[in-house]
Formats: sequence, structure tokens, C-alpha cells
Amino acid sequence: MENARSAIRMIQVIDSHTGGEPTRVITEGGPDLGKGSLAERAKLLEGEHADFCRSVLCEPRGYDAMVGVLLVAPVSKDCLTGAIFFNTSQNLGMCGHATLGLLVTLHHQGRISVGNHDIETPVGIVSAELLDANTASIINVDSYRYQKNVVVEVDNFGAITGDIAWGGNWFFLVYHSPVAVKSDNISQLLSFTSAIKSALEEKHITAINGAPIDHIELYDKPQNSKAHSKNFVLCSSGDYDRSPCGTGCSAKLACLAEDGSWPENKEWVQESIIGSTYATSYKWSDDKTIIPTITGKAFVTSQATLMYDPLDPYKHGIVP
Repeated sequence: MENARSAIRMIQVIDSHTGGEPTRVITEGGPDLGKGSLAERAKLLEGEHADFCRSVLCEPRGYDAMVGVLLVAPVSKDCLTGAIFFNTSQNLGMCGHATLGLLVTLHHQGRISVGNHDIETPVGIVSAELLDANTASIINVDSYRYQKNVVVEVDNFGAITGDIAWGGNWFFLVYHSPVAVKSDNISQLLSFTSAIKSALEEKHITAINGAPIDHIELYDKPQNSKAHSKNFVLCSSGDYDRSPCGTGCSAKLACLAEDGSWPENKEWVQESIIGSTYATSYKWSDDKTIIPTITGKAFVTSQATLMYDPLDPYKHGIVP
């Protein structure tokens, strides 16, 4: 019995949610990815440790909406930590809600106090500020619009027009959705956004250098009187974002900025499909690129030890 017990692998995690969207931070037990750049280590995680990622986030220990954060040593000595973000299907270059959740988690652990902290990610260094135990702000990576008014024919919906923009992940942003962005339409919104994603793939509509557009974002009028719009975001995992989506907000701000329809430094409040909000703004980096700031609230929900029995047929998660 003792030998069987010692064969069980254990991974320490802390869970949180940011605006309703879950984050799972791996604090102990992750794979050794060496000492390369964050981008190199992220590629190694996805390529050689996919079973680990699925085991942490897929059922029976997690679910599709959850984003994982693997803490690693940063390359830059000025950074608090390195962070590699991933979901049930792939790595994420950056994740706004997970970065906000990470700051609150690190405060929960007693590792940081209120103030400024830099986080190194696979797509660059993100400057962040912990404002109180549950509120944080991030200065995201430079964001920009790649193409405007791209038309794609979508089965059962016809011609859909959207912008392709970068906010740390690639987005196709649709401003006039034929399906109302309301919480009682979630199943229809999932079907619509999934159809857009499939159409983009089938018609080989991509971002720079053929990069896949793996997030779809819809906008509508807000229900919250203090918000400027309400969104629905299909994530690369195939589930929807419960939060307003930090990288999606960044992509949206880039489009607003380039259109001249929202001024620099003015607060834009984005409402999510479940009603949570982020306060956002931007500054120009150059004539095409912006530096977005995202502020939101996160709460720690659990601290746990994930256990992996070698005899468990689902130790690597339930994968469709």
C-alpha cells in the first residue's frame, strides 16, 4: 500500500476567478522546461507535455473554461516571475484574466504586496499593479489591428464582417452580431462563433504569417448602464469567456483607436456575457500600435492538491 501511495503524483494548485472566468495556477509539481526563452519553454510545454496540460485542466479535475498558469523562472531579472498560459487545447501567448488572477493568487500566498510587478510571458513583459487584495491592473502587450472589414461567408448566417486584431492573442471581432449578445442566448452564440471560426479556417483567412485566428469576439449594446458595450468571446478551447476578456478588450481598443472613435486615456468599461466588467483604457505606442491597460477583480476560490494515480484511466484527463 505504501509503494502504491508513493507512486501517486501530486501537483499543487490555487484556483481563482476573474470576473467569473477561472484560472488555475500551478505552484508545485509542473514539468521542468529548462532555461530557454519563455516562448521556447511555452513551445516545449505544448509539444512535449500536452498530457500534463490536459491532466490539469480537463475533466475530471477541471473543465474547458479554465486557463492554467505554469510559473517558471523569468529570463529578465527585473520580473517577479515567468508565466506560461494554456487552456485545454493549446498555449496562449497572453491571458488578461489569468494575469489578474495570478496577481491575486500571489498576494494570497504572501509572495507580493500592493504595488507594481512585472510578469514575463511568451509574448513579452506585462507590467501589472496590485491595487488591493482583489483588484489588479495590467499594462498589456502592444496591440494593433491587422485587417479591417474582413468578410467571411458563414454557413447558415451568410456574409459576416469583422476586424482581425492582436491583443496578446488573435481575434476576429464582429460588431453587428445577428445573434443578440445576451446570457440566455449562450448556446446560440457558441454555435455562431464556432461557425465563424470554422469558416475562417476553411477559407484560409489568417493573421500575420498564417497565424490562426483562434478567438472570436462579438459586441452588442450593454445591459450595465456604466458599461460601453457587452461582449461574447469564443476561446480557442471551444468554450466561452465568462470575463470581458483582457486580450479581447485590448484588440477592441486597438480597433477603436485606429478608427479614431475612442480617445487615448479615456476609460472604456467592457461588460461580459455574464455581466462582469473591466475598466480599460489605452495609450498610443506608435501610429499603429496601442498600449492597453485592463483593470478587474479576482478572487481565490480554492487551494488543492491534484492527485494522479498511475492506475487511473483518466489521469491525463477526459479528452474527446
